[in-house]
Amino acid sequence: MSLPTTSARPRKRPGRRLLAIAGSCGLALASLTALAPAAHSASAAPAARIAAEAPLAYVTNYSDDTVSVIDTATETVTATFPVGDGPKGVAASPDGARLYVSNGDAGSVTVTDTATGTVTATIPVGSGANGIAVSPDGTRAYVVNSALQRLTVIDTAAGTVTATVTVGSAPQQVAVSPDGSRAYVTNYNARSVSVVDTATNTVTATVNVAGFPQSVAVTPDGNYAYVTRPRSNSVAVISTATNTVSANVPLTDGPYDVAVSPDGTRAYVSRGAGATVATIDTATNTVTATTASGNTPRGVAVTPDGGQVYAANGNSATVSVIDTATGTTSGIPVGTTPVDIAIAQRPTADLGVELTATPRPGLLNGRIDYTVTLTNHGPRTLASATVTVGLPTPTGATSPDCTLTTGTATCTATGLAPGASTTRRITVPVAVLSLGTPYTVTATRTAGAPTDPNPANDTASRTCTATTGLLINCT
Repeated sequence: MSLPTTSARPRKRPGRRLLAIAGSCGLALASLTALAPAAHSASAAPAARIAAEAPLAYVTNYSDDTVSVIDTATETVTATFPVGDGPKGVAASPDGARLYVSNGDAGSVTVTDTATGTVTATIPVGSGANGIAVSPDGTRAYVVNSALQRLTVIDTAAGTVTATVTVGSAPQQVAVSPDGSRAYVTNYNARSVSVVDTATNTVTATVNVAGFPQSVAVTPDGNYAYVTRPRSNSVAVISTATNTVSANVPLTDGPYDVAVSPDGTRAYVSRGAGATVATIDTATNTVTATTASGNTPRGVAVTPDGGQVYAANGNSATVSVIDTATGTTSGIPVGTTPVDIAIAQRPTADLGVELTATPRPGLLNGRIDYTVTLTNHGPRTLASATVTVGLPTPTGATSPDCTLTTGTATCTATGLAPGASTTRRITVPVAVLSLGTPYTVTATRTAGAPTDPNPANDTASRTCTATTGLLINCT
């Protein structure tokens, strides 16, 4: 969702722009002898991850040229970062790693690393950049150019524009079908929806919907597209099989943006000329509830579990959080003139730490070889991690992979893909140990990015006792 654009870009007026257009628009024990195999640490049990895995909500603040980041677990703003001039639409990559913001006044798309909040690319797309959507596989971003009457296609890997598609007059928003095969573009002045084949980047159908269509959302099964029509106070339902309007849902107060629940049973519509969000039962296409929001709600989004609806209130500088079970509403202050909102997976990478201890007996040169195995259980690529290994002192330890100081080995890893593992090795000579005394070595993840949602598997320990240089037991 974003602000409608039907002609040249107007000058920004903080806090007033929406009001002016309200009507238009991521140890098992074993006793080992000197000849026994290495001792292994067992996988840790999964930990509770509810708070750590709660999604994040991203809100574009048009007048501030910023994006607010909301932690949906605590319903608080945890960060605010700058983007381009006049941010309107916002969409996230499927893994939550990158955020794409269309900057209407700058004619660009800002790409942000969500783990760090830093801009990694700015892609020129032409004037009137408005609605934006990312394909389900994350390989393409689709940006509406309202002033240029086109849809711009971005290759997200290369960060370049690969195609432009001519659509109808004053296009506003775009939604991509769940299978990624089609993009639906609302044409405000043309009173139509363009259906774009994403394989060929051509318009294959034009659906006349009347009523100045503003926003569009496709149901999870791909069978229907819900289109808001502010000027006719209604929502049109398009059958995607026939590309015809199959139902009309009357609504008052300028229905503006629309989002469909993950299970497809509900469509939530912000009413831009009022202060409410309407709930549509998609089985009957009737309004079943009306819930209070802030002033002039625009962008709406639903959490992955369907439990909350977030609405960006343009003239309240707030985001409303609606509990879909109780119908109650709470508010979160954000920046000035919040326009669009996207809810995305939190950028996390679950790093699992395992430790093995392998006795290497020798009359004069007995030793213990420790191997630290780091496994990224995802969902994100592990940007960086530091694992600290506590060693007995003095040790005379050596390592080809880790940095050694007195009593400590510091091991690092970078760029570890989901599902990938890497190892770090440390050798401790038995000669420096007190014979018969058990020594416990512990490896612990002490730092890293992005956030680790499962601290239960961040630590592993092994205990070894050397009776002689020929008899070493590790458990």
